[in-house]
Amino acid sequence: MEHQHEPKPSSILKNWLSILGPGVITAALVFGPSKMTITSKMGADYGFSLLWVVVVAIFFMMVFTNMAARIGIARDESLLAIIRNKFGKTTSIIIGLGIFVVSTCFQSGNATGVSIAVSEATGSNPKIWIIVFNVIGILLLFFKSFYALLEKLMLALIILMLFAFLSTAIMIKTPSHDFFFGFLPSIPPASVGLIIAFTASCFSIVGAFYQSYLVQSRRKLSPTHETLKRQIIGSRIGIIILGIMSAAVMVCAANTLHPQGIKLSSAAEMGRALEPLLGTYASHLFFIGLFGASFSSLIGNAVLGGSLLGDTFGYGNDLNHPKVKFFISLVMIFGSAIALIFGNLPLELIVFAQSITIFLVPFIGLILFLVANDKEIMGALTNTPLTKLWAILGLILLVFLAFSNFYNLIK
Repeated sequence: MEHQHEPKPSSILKNWLSILGPGVITAALVFGPSKMTITSKMGADYGFSLLWVVVVAIFFMMVFTNMAARIGIARDESLLAIIRNKFGKTTSIIIGLGIFVVSTCFQSGNATGVSIAVSEATGSNPKIWIIVFNVIGILLLFFKSFYALLEKLMLALIILMLFAFLSTAIMIKTPSHDFFFGFLPSIPPASVGLIIAFTASCFSIVGAFYQSYLVQSRRKLSPTHETLKRQIIGSRIGIIILGIMSAAVMVCAANTLHPQGIKLSSAAEMGRALEPLLGTYASHLFFIGLFGASFSSLIGNAVLGGSLLGDTFGYGNDLNHPKVKFFISLVMIFGSAIALIFGNLPLELIVFAQSITIFLVPFIGLILFLVANDKEIMGALTNTPLTKLWAILGLILLVFLAFSNFYNLIK
């Protein structure tokens, strides 16, 4: 008589990582402190009325993340190598260098977010924690299989964030009528700026682009056909988790800060504002979530910027390559230096980074779309007619967001 063995916990974790890994890393990478600030502000200023924006942004993010995942499954070459072959060296250099520069500029916000979250909980100097967590981030690069470690770390941080934000949201009694009405599209007075800011940060074309690299890194660890099919589902689940976290933070702010008329300028202010309303426990929970969001973005953003610069210089998509690890650590060093010297990102750097982003994002979106449409490259995984339709609408949205940002920059 045969005994049916129970699957070991380690094999269950491996199975889940093979499915969720790339999607979870993208969610953790995109959901950073700036996203938390925008989402908190939306809830504090407009209550539940902008929940529908989360659905729209998440839907288009899912369309483009799914495209990149299919590229990562269809080909062994990295996405920048495919772009180099199809559109020429200049195009791949513009994308690779552009993403590295933008990642480096915005890295300081992640470093500051981590330091604030820990210093609020411990009552210590935030600058110490900028150094500590960037050193930890660089030390993680020395692990033998960096991608496998990255998956486990990001999954742990996502679980931490989901627990923190959902617990805080559940602690507050949410009026179901207001909550569900929030999913009906409406544009409250003076809310357009926040809607644009949230959509631009949540519909992260750079995060979607990098999904192809993450899928290829996962393929090296478990190259079975079944795993490949599951990864497309996994990338969707990762983006849904991003939506759940965004909605949970907005609900927290809508329930507690909106009725009091409290205005915010940072996510840390929301953590402090929760204390008199819900007690120390809720405030600490929120800061745990802020730490998870900041540290996951600190690592994820550096990996994205550094590995794409490595690929630009021809080192491929190998996260274990010494040069790629060097470029990843460069993003962390520059980001922490900006945070330590200036505190917040200087206005000149914000303008510089936004100027690059305005032109870079629609361009990357278009290139991603054209690659995923190419039957020679994609084979059976090419875009379906329905995906093409949604992607074209997504590209129109990206161009609109770029024009809005450009207008705000010059006015």
